[in-house]
Amino acid sequence: MNLPVLTIASGNQKKVSEISEMLDVLSLKVNKQPEYLNVEETGNTYFENALLKAKAASLETKTWALADDSGLEVDILDGRPGIYSARYAKNNAEKIKKLIKELSDSPYRSARFISCMVLCDPSGNLVKDTTGICWGEILKNPKYPNGEFESIFWVKEANCVYGDLSQSQLSKLGSRGKAAKMMSPFLKKEIGLN
Repeated sequence: MNLPVLTIASGNQKKVSEISEMLDVLSLKVNKQPEYLNVEETGNTYFENALLKAKAASLETKTWALADDSGLEVDILDGRPGIYSARYAKNNAEKIKKLIKELSDSPYRSARFISCMVLCDPSGNLVKDTTGICWGEILKNPKYPNGEFESIFWVKEANCVYGDLSQSQLSKLGSRGKAAKMMSPFLKKEIGLN
């Protein structure tokens, strides 16, 4: 039996693996986008960026494509770094240093990870979009060295930083996991997995 193919529109292997594991319950063949495909994120919202990526991947591969765009929003920083999270500083160490410096000693450290997920059909048409949010707060110091924002984002429900969440916790509490869970029924219906 030929399984339907779903392309994850990302060059980030960690992200592809994470989304693949979240969709593991579905009877799908999951591929990552072609190595040469590099989509510039010129959108003004997570949705616009995810749509750019999903559309490009579906048109290039002629398969269903799923993309997400995500970011960290800190309340007292008016939602920054937001859609610019990946470009907030030149590397992860600088990003963390900059964020901690901007927050300084503020007691107001509430934040959220947001993930917007977009599904396009093999012709590049938008079929569905979902958004997942994980609420937390920014620590004053990273919980472990050489991490990303996940090393300073405390998830109260799990009593650990985002980067220490297990795969099942990521699926349940993580922003990408929540978006994938909402997307799952539409994938089943649209791709014909019923």
